[in-house]
Amino acid sequence: MNGFLNPKGALGGISAEQASALVAAGADITLVLEADGTVCDAAFQGAELGADLGAREKWIGKRWADLVTVESRTKIASLLRDADNEAGARWRQVNHPALGTDLPVLYRTMRIGKIGRIVAYGRDLRSVSNLQQRLMDAQQSMERDYSRLRSAETRYRLLFQQAADGVAIVDGTSQRIIEANPAAEQLFAGSVKRLVGRNFTEIFDASNAKLLADTIAGVRASGRSDEIQLHLDRQPLKVGIAVFRQEGTTLLLVRIAAAAAATADAAGRPTTKEEAALARLVDQSPDAFVSCDGAGHVLSANAAFLELAQLSSLDQALAGTLDTWVGRDGIDFNVLMANLRQRASVRLFATTLRGELGGRTDVEISAAATVTNGKPVYCFAIRNVAGRVRSETKRTRELPHSVEQLTELVGRVSLKELVRETTDMIERLCIEAALELTRDNRASAAEMLGLSRQSLYVKLRRYGLTDAASEDTVEAEHPQ
Repeated sequence: MNGFLNPKGALGGISAEQASALVAAGADITLVLEADGTVCDAAFQGAELGADLGAREKWIGKRWADLVTVESRTKIASLLRDADNEAGARWRQVNHPALGTDLPVLYRTMRIGKIGRIVAYGRDLRSVSNLQQRLMDAQQSMERDYSRLRSAETRYRLLFQQAADGVAIVDGTSQRIIEANPAAEQLFAGSVKRLVGRNFTEIFDASNAKLLADTIAGVRASGRSDEIQLHLDRQPLKVGIAVFRQEGTTLLLVRIAAAAAATADAAGRPTTKEEAALARLVDQSPDAFVSCDGAGHVLSANAAFLELAQLSSLDQALAGTLDTWVGRDGIDFNVLMANLRQRASVRLFATTLRGELGGRTDVEISAAATVTNGKPVYCFAIRNVAGRVRSETKRTRELPHSVEQLTELVGRVSLKELVRETTDMIERLCIEAALELTRDNRASAAEMLGLSRQSLYVKLRRYGLTDAASEDTVEAEHPQ
């Protein structure tokens, strides 16, 4: 440490009071200690710091090591040993038990001349700790986002590679193929050896290439997907084109499938284009759709249901009954089916969906009953509400129970008393919310609520939200 060049000339005339004021002004916490670590005197910067640590009069006469948390006591011993080493004294962080969370302080010690006492200078690290906590929260949030992106990319890759239809990603400007799945490579195997890097329109003959180029131009202009039929070596193909943007570049998602004269449903009836489009829409819906017969055996299910139920294939769903996955231990499903048989439709039925791998998801189910070929069929739309439930219940964990208690008092007590009880309940919830938002910082919570600190402490004691230490602090700050 580089000291003053002429300390006697610069500071030789100051009194003990002036010297103590200078020492206390240089740190957030200043302690004067005996050689064995007993506190002789203490000074805190600001009333808030003193309130969080407790009355300083209670520190005098106690050992410094008894005023810190257990894991910080070895650091106190090191600080007392370093007091004589003025050049090599180290700053060490210790934690004081305080109201709410522990208070981190960075200390350095120095022995005072011939009297043998030690001065400990402390810097409040709460602002640094808060910044570190915010950094950790941001890092965890980024990790969660990266995890979701990696999961989404994995699902996309798996679907892209396993899709029965040919899928290709085409540059919207140059119309060159950027990516193609194995199904697309197989469809064009007789015409080209390698799809990636080729101009998509040049794969077809002149007449088909012109129709394809016009369709691509129309899709880029309107932004709407379109489907056309082309021929490749006399083989009819259905080509669907959709446009999307990525990193400022226009890309085309092209789906290619062999065209069939007609498709048929399970009953053998030809399926119209509208019905086929509706079936594709249901299968691609983000909400789960599943149908079952009167006994609960699954007849059909879309990809979203397979994901919620943690199933790897549709065959696994078709081999089971719906109550295997829907409802809490089979009870909710029986209630749902009873209402469905009686009313023919059910809306927003709250329950859980159990996955094959042990996962549980909060869901809402809307269902309807119909008749196909003389047999009842039940259709279910299942929506994942897990995120919504968590966000709604975070702030209202005690409110439903309190309201229920209040309504039970109707008719037994007067309206005036009911209003007072309601006011107390809301006031307590607001105080708890303010303490949670400020990480139990009483001064900040009082400012947020528009109360004085004395009023906040009175209300905390009234609702049983404080402890003995905080009550002693109130008495020390506001003596009767």
